[in-house]
Amino acid sequence: MLLKSSKVNEFRLWGLLLTMFGLLLMIVGLAGIVFQWGVAGKIMAAIFFVLGTISIVCSMGVYFWAGMMSTSAYPLECPECGKMTKMIGKTDRCMFCKTILTVDPKHKPETAVEEA
Repeated sequence: MLLKSSKVNEFRLWGLLLTMFGLLLMIVGLAGIVFQWGVAGKIMAAIFFVLGTISIVCSMGVYFWAGMMSTSAYPLECPECGKMTKMIGKTDRCMFCKTILTVDPKHKPETAVEEA
């Protein structure tokens, strides 16, 4: 449960990772120019800059998708921590305390202690 998160936060995480990966590719490509590797360095820089740009454009798409999903999510109050969170689909997790939330009784998580 430590590594689980809400669906919106998962998409934002993937967008951030794609952004960081794209910037890392561009920095690696810059080595071809900084260390003056001649024509091969310039070609390497161009290839890595294009790949980094593609990765950053993909991250923009992921962030846009997460934003569109976030607008269609309905807000509710978490029964565990009492904070307002957004829920997408039939089951999701709280953005803050990561409690499993559901609106469908058949998807209700099993608890260790059943209260009578």
